[in-house]
Amino acid sequence: MAKKIKKLIYKPERIRNMGIVAHIDHGKTTLSDNLLYHAGMISKEMAGKQLALDFHEDERARGITINAANVSMVHEYKGEEYLINLIDTPGHVDFGGDVTRAMRAVDGVIVVVCAVEGVMPQTKTVISQALRERVKPVLFINKVDRLINELRLSPEELQKRFFKIIMDVNKLIKQRQPDGVDWRVNVETGSVAFGSAYHNWAISVPYMKETGITFKDIIDHCLNEKQKELADKAPVYEIVLDMVIRHLPNPADAQKFRIPQIWKGDLESDIGKAMLNCDPDGRLAMMITNISVFDKREGEVATARIFSGTIRSGDEVYLVGSRSKERVQQVSFYMGASRVNTDEIPAGNILGITGLKRAFAGETISDDEIEMFEPMIHTSEPVVTIAVETKNMRDLPRVIEVLRQVAKEDPTLSVKIDEETGEHLLSGMGELHLEIITNRIRAGGLDIETSSPIVVYRETVSGSYGPVEGKSPNKHNKFYISVEPLEEKVYRAIISGEISEGRRKDRSKDIRAKLVELGMDREEAKRVIDVYRGNIMVDMTKGIQHLDEVMELMLDAFEMAMDSGPLAKEPVTRVKVKLVDAVLHEDAIHRGPAQVYPAVKRPIYACMLKANPILLEPIQKIWIDVPQDYMSSVTRELQRRRGTITNIGQKDELVTIEGMLPVAESFGFAGDIRSVSEGHALWSTENAGFEKLPSELLDSVIRKIRERKGLPLEIPKAEEFME
Repeated sequence: MAKKIKKLIYKPERIRNMGIVAHIDHGKTTLSDNLLYHAGMISKEMAGKQLALDFHEDERARGITINAANVSMVHEYKGEEYLINLIDTPGHVDFGGDVTRAMRAVDGVIVVVCAVEGVMPQTKTVISQALRERVKPVLFINKVDRLINELRLSPEELQKRFFKIIMDVNKLIKQRQPDGVDWRVNVETGSVAFGSAYHNWAISVPYMKETGITFKDIIDHCLNEKQKELADKAPVYEIVLDMVIRHLPNPADAQKFRIPQIWKGDLESDIGKAMLNCDPDGRLAMMITNISVFDKREGEVATARIFSGTIRSGDEVYLVGSRSKERVQQVSFYMGASRVNTDEIPAGNILGITGLKRAFAGETISDDEIEMFEPMIHTSEPVVTIAVETKNMRDLPRVIEVLRQVAKEDPTLSVKIDEETGEHLLSGMGELHLEIITNRIRAGGLDIETSSPIVVYRETVSGSYGPVEGKSPNKHNKFYISVEPLEEKVYRAIISGEISEGRRKDRSKDIRAKLVELGMDREEAKRVIDVYRGNIMVDMTKGIQHLDEVMELMLDAFEMAMDSGPLAKEPVTRVKVKLVDAVLHEDAIHRGPAQVYPAVKRPIYACMLKANPILLEPIQKIWIDVPQDYMSSVTRELQRRRGTITNIGQKDELVTIEGMLPVAESFGFAGDIRSVSEGHALWSTENAGFEKLPSELLDSVIRKIRERKGLPLEIPKAEEFME
């Protein structure tokens, strides 16, 4: 196998880089097992049962995929051999960051949908994530045997069920597919397959035409307990991988429409053309999509997608983001939990690299300075925080090192050392996310204690105020600043990645026209100097002497204020800060950081405190499937937690309850919902951004946060920040 792979990496037309994506428990990893059996990596008996790509003990114990896993395999189709680089991704919402990172590496995905449950919230999210990266989908409808054996559906009912799933998937694809292409899946052409990954069989219309197998045969095999026989006739790996080769693009074709989306440099430049053509002889351009540690001796392994050029063991490469040069130790391709080293890997492949100590997920690697790849947009941000402490003071340096390492491996985690309290704070996507990470830290031999989960709120304003004068401590510099709510559409565009964050000099393209289209005043749109964490700073001044010389300091101060607001030192969002005037000392020595920072931060705080400040709390969408008998106890449990119910529908013998639940009220929800439904409820959640905290809770929540952070309990008055 390794010999064949080494030959195929040089033939981009014979490569398929693909991911498997789905809602949790729809059968992604079980399908991956079947593909691994075909690749000769696991036994036939274990295919569908081993969950071979769940490398970590905790993944097997919980029966869910937590980390994306890579594997390369060879598949023969119509007498030709093809290299398939596969990434199996998580379905649980807490691990959506892994899906985002995998999407940057692949060109196509198999969307797995459970025939019983149909299209679910996370199915919609992963299809959106794929299309945002211009990754083409095909569809595998899984667990078909359950419709036949458990739900006893007739052939007509089966077809109706399939039609509904295909329609739901195509509706999502049509909304988001690139211009000029039709990526909707189609039963007749074979971009849809049906089957049971657990029982190792699948069918598609082209395969039925070739072999003469009919839908009726399938139903008979299922009803007569002959699924083993069916798997011998129509093995799932053959049907699915044939579909992948026939319908998903090779890297040379995919990069023509993917590069303009993920790289905003000059497409007419040498490197632009080399990437569009997937040229192995062009300049090197690749992106790191993941960092992991397989074993301690080897250290970090960076997973990368190479878009142009060829990377060799021993090469010196340039890390564009960290502006440093490092030497590549080894390059390799993935074989499940192990890797096979090779001398070189050309454009169009997914590979592992060791030796790049400064690399991070999202880094651009080249032979010299180039425009960075677009940042990967994570669909949600960390909303739950825990404090991590060591039981043993001598382990303190190791705790800091381990926390930094986990945040490097998983960019959806954020690690912060609170200077005032000395706490080490770890923020993640949800309770499960943090539980998994801390368990892994403990399993690595570090004895840590963690606090109860804390919710991270956001501070914002619901009114406008200003200008307020901010004076530097030496009284030689003055800044006049006002604050108002940011336009909702502009905020949404920043969060979705449509408008890139960054200071004026760092932003890759002019965003003026887009801002005006989204409702911002034309003059303001021309004068945006920083887009930061869902906030914007605008320079409305004209002809102020020396302003350019203090610009970077001023933006530092703006970003510090946005990181930690005046109400409770929580992050700020949806705020527009305007500089309306300034007076600056002509001597640079009198306008250093110690003078500029307070002169900008203080008036921002004063304006915010006068502009009707409020807190926003993180909210989750929630879907619960439960038998009718338990419906009222489940809705009561939701309402007890300040949840709201948005819809109640019927699905087969289950009732589906849709609602919204504040993250602050979600801790312990899993245990309570199991208890009130006697284990009959199935549910899933999705982070749904931030909503205004009810005003009657505002004071008590602020007080609790301030108390926890060791701040005076009283909210400061605006006047304290005014001269």
